[in-house]
Amino acid sequence: MALLDAHTREEVRRLLTDLKNPVRLLVFTQNIDCMYCRETRQLVEEVAALSDQITLEVYNRITDQEIAERYGIDKTPAVVIEGDQDYGIRYFGIPSGYEFGSLIEDIRMVGARDSGLSPSSRKRLAQIQTPVHIQVFVTPTCPYCPRMVRLAHQAAMESPWIRADMVEAMEFPELADYYGVYGVPRTVINEVIHIEGAVPEGYFVNELLKVMDPEAMARARAAWERMRYELASAHAHHHHHHEEEE
Repeated sequence: MALLDAHTREEVRRLLTDLKNPVRLLVFTQNIDCMYCRETRQLVEEVAALSDQITLEVYNRITDQEIAERYGIDKTPAVVIEGDQDYGIRYFGIPSGYEFGSLIEDIRMVGARDSGLSPSSRKRLAQIQTPVHIQVFVTPTCPYCPRMVRLAHQAAMESPWIRADMVEAMEFPELADYYGVYGVPRTVINEVIHIEGAVPEGYFVNELLKVMDPEAMARARAAWERMRYELASAHAHHHHHHEEEE
């Protein structure tokens, strides 16, 4: 049973007709404890079939450990979109619902080998000389989430220092919990910088540039530690209440 209906397939085929360069899709799955591994693999297979420029490789995170580690794949399902090199574009969780649009846009971006960011954003991102890890927490039903996923993936495409993950919050609840994700999108930069909601490109680039500013990072870390403390107390309080009810 196909996941994409005929209409969607035609639409996607049309969007992928003008891919100028080859695009490689890597899917990482595992056999147990993975809610949407099968569907993710099938979804990406169906997309890959719609363009001659797309090649697909499927790996098992556990048995293909070496390649999983090379791409920093620590959870599944995972999708990597790359060209002649790895740009740091990652999806953790199924790219379905609104995020299916992000997947197609990213394939187009990688095919063009161009982030599509504004000249000033490109110039400013060139200042980054330290590793940056972006996590964008989303759900498939969130209409504002793809905007942040795309911005994060554009930044990853633009800068060799940036890796950007879409993380589907419902498939990775412990991670969402750890970062205090109550609403989506929520974006986490190098653990400590947190952005609520969808923001404009310029604002996002400003936040990314904080990684080069030790004082800004110290402030962000202090705020994050306060938040961690509050989350931990809220959890303890919550558990305490449960015990009383029993």
